[in-house]
Amino acid sequence: MHIKMLHFIDHPAEDRSALPPVLIVHGLYGSARNWGIISKRLAKDRRVIAVDQRNHGDSPWFASHDYHSMANDLVEVITSLNIRPNIIGHSMGGKAAMVLALKNPDLVNRLLIADIAPVKYEHDQSQFIEAMRKIDLSKVEKRSDATEALSKFVENKSLQNFFTQSLDLKNKRWKLNLDILSSEMHKILDFPKIDGKFSGHTLFFRGEKSEYIRPVHRDIIRSLFIKARFVTLKDAGHWLHAEKPRDFENIARFFFTEQETF
Repeated sequence: MHIKMLHFIDHPAEDRSALPPVLIVHGLYGSARNWGIISKRLAKDRRVIAVDQRNHGDSPWFASHDYHSMANDLVEVITSLNIRPNIIGHSMGGKAAMVLALKNPDLVNRLLIADIAPVKYEHDQSQFIEAMRKIDLSKVEKRSDATEALSKFVENKSLQNFFTQSLDLKNKRWKLNLDILSSEMHKILDFPKIDGKFSGHTLFFRGEKSEYIRPVHRDIIRSLFIKARFVTLKDAGHWLHAEKPRDFENIARFFFTEQETF
């Protein structure tokens, strides 16, 4: 076990509960902080652990950013806490969670994959790295300064606010390893070939306005995740948990507590 374990935020259950804990794995450019509202609400009746993935947030920086490494990071957190959690993984975090479940199915209870499929994508997210690099952080005194500067390169205001959550104002630095995320982008967009299967309950939860989970993906999903089910959140896009947090929480809560007939 390496000594550089992922940083995580641990939300103890408000009420004593025998429900399995929930492990939340954020997506590209995200952090555990992005999931604060949902984490706190789910923690009313179960423990919730939200991680910062490698090269993000307060977790260590590494020279690699591939899904086998990300899955191994999650194994380390799970085994160190001695838990068998339900897992929520969004986007890149969903791919890491899928690799974890396929390689180490005994460590996972149920799996909720938010708006991503186990496939290679052709689009590129590097334009956001370039936008963040263009910001002169020496002139940033408050978060709104960075948001205003980003607005010249990123039109979507929600994304502007999302990116600035990863800004370390005190030290005037991004809490993102932009160089490695850029050089490893081809691995982030890809999905590794894995022989394993996951027979536990799995929910693929897509935003209606998103194209990340498409009908053409269903056969490959079902070949890897034997009990896969699909749910669509109306009027939501790729960032469905941020756009409709209460609806997202309700679906997650139902899926994690429902009996075998979900």
